[in-house]
Amino acid sequence: MRVADAEILIVPGLSGSGPEHWQSRWQGKLSTARRVNQRDSENANRNEWEEAIAREVLASARPVVIVAHSLGVIATLHAAQRVGEKIAGAFLVAPPSEAAMREMPSIDSAFLPIPRARLPFPATMVGSSNDPYADLLFARHLAQDVGAQFIDAGAAGHINIDSGHGPWPEGSLAFANFMARL
Repeated sequence: MRVADAEILIVPGLSGSGPEHWQSRWQGKLSTARRVNQRDSENANRNEWEEAIAREVLASARPVVIVAHSLGVIATLHAAQRVGEKIAGAFLVAPPSEAAMREMPSIDSAFLPIPRARLPFPATMVGSSNDPYADLLFARHLAQDVGAQFIDAGAAGHINIDSGHGPWPEGSLAFANFMARL
């Protein structure tokens, strides 16, 4: 599938993705990309985050491809239970573990447990061996549970600005390969 044939929904995690974050850069470069904005990106309410994603998916005229990061991955997994048949694919990066989410008071406990049902669309999940919010084994098992292809990004931290991933060219290549398979 070509990017021009899809609606690319950018789903950031907590605090959104600032202007230098790879998600924001991709949004600026991909002609059909738009961001799923949350009412409160600092304090994550599962129902609100899930509803915002579902609303954007349902409003899309073309096939939807989601590009989610961190807590946006978990919100996408919840939304997929409602609108999964309307999603053509998802590129899921650096999901946080249940243990990490429990320790963050700004995350609604209703995000737990993380949905682990097989996704009704193709997905790729990217994890890192030194992500402070989830170990590689967690990400690998989550990918396996939901039926996503897994990519080991190596020692890439949380794959965000703090870990040196502004442009993230390796991610761009992986996303291009993912799109080519849809």
